[in-house]
Amino acid sequence: MHDDELLFRRHAAEGVLLLGGGAAILLQLADPRVARGVARHSDFAHRPLDRLFGTLDYVYAVGFGDEDVVREAVRRVNRRHGPVRGAGDGDSPGYDAFDAETQRWVAATILATALALEERLWGPLDPRVADVIVRGYGALGSHLQAGRAGWPQSRAEFDAWWLHRLAAVEVGDEARQVARTLLGASSALPRGSGMLLPFVRLMTAALLPPSVRDAYGFRWTPRTDRVSTAWLRVIAAGWPCLPRFVRQAPMRASLRRATRSNRYAGR
Repeated sequence: MHDDELLFRRHAAEGVLLLGGGAAILLQLADPRVARGVARHSDFAHRPLDRLFGTLDYVYAVGFGDEDVVREAVRRVNRRHGPVRGAGDGDSPGYDAFDAETQRWVAATILATALALEERLWGPLDPRVADVIVRGYGALGSHLQAGRAGWPQSRAEFDAWWLHRLAAVEVGDEARQVARTLLGASSALPRGSGMLLPFVRLMTAALLPPSVRDAYGFRWTPRTDRVSTAWLRVIAAGWPCLPRFVRQAPMRASLRRATRSNRYAGR
């Protein structure tokens, strides 16, 4: 395993990145094509965590799995994406989960949120490390229909592309409805986990770009900003003290699920 792969895995294995899950999903929904596909083909009201865990399992499979795990993860994603397509209707755009540009946008939201979170916690990344992370997330699209074409090869390239792309997003009614369901569906969550929703909403809002946060209607005050900053400081101080097996537990659990699924599929 070469140095760049080790650097990327060291970043991607950290379970603290899950704090950015809500922000990444809301950014994805800021593309009206994604919002329309999710609104029409996902059951957020009853299974609000499906998209998050489905995405996580794919990310971990691509980043850490062997060839069999990656192949099966790609097959599952393609199977889920198959029915997710529809024609445009008036002012509403058409959508297709196999569209390369849309897949690049989804991968970019995961990368942008991960970079924002890591730097909010521990300060600016070393430029070489940031470049490696940017290239590493390109694999999320290259294993699907997006390929490697058009994916930035450095942090500077990504930042320039991201700012341009972010200026064109449009948070519509479908995106806001899905967001309300996702961040308010305590009755559909596992018992006891609903108590975490206020914290999840806070972290989600804190990691969204201000323009997108405002478009979703989050109420952001100086006090809210201070509270979120205090939480991030506590996490930044405490996270490195945890044993590695705890910090990487989500990744290991995901790979175990993938291995069991592959064994079952091979019977």
